[in-house]
Amino acid sequence: MSLLSRLLGTAPDPREGVRPLWHRVIELARDPAYYTECGVADSVAGRFDMITAVLSAVMVRLEASDLRAESALLAELFVEDMDGQLREFGVNDVVVGKRIGKLMSVLGGRLGAYRGALNAGDAERLAGAVARNVTFAEGADEAASTTAVTERMMKFFNRLNRFSDAEMISASAIW
Repeated sequence: MSLLSRLLGTAPDPREGVRPLWHRVIELARDPAYYTECGVADSVAGRFDMITAVLSAVMVRLEASDLRAESALLAELFVEDMDGQLREFGVNDVVVGKRIGKLMSVLGGRLGAYRGALNAGDAERLAGAVARNVTFAEGADEAASTTAVTERMMKFFNRLNRFSDAEMISASAIW
């Protein structure tokens, strides 16, 4: 889509095609089991950690197929959503751009950490990435919590690999 088409609103936003998947990523990241059974902190940091974990698993799955462009569109929706959240928290315009850059860097780092482990089916490596990148509740048994999140992520990723590209984009597969 050209810049002129975007500015004039004459072409549809390509992100609309993956928006249902984005909404599903958010729903999955808010699964109460992460916070009650797995010991993830039910806080802004813990929720962000789970959004990046679930989003990373979905993006890795999309990258493995012909859906690399859709993976990039999901990252754009992440930015759009985080921008709105920061503004809702009262972060001013001058700082929002810097914070978004930092959040994208965090997403990129986590995507890299999770990608290798998920693609290799390496639960031990994934557990290391989870331990480094997930905020657990105060008093949680971090080893048990890391294992619980790792197992859920691995099962989720394996489930994603069973669905067609069309099912992934429509998010009908991961309901």
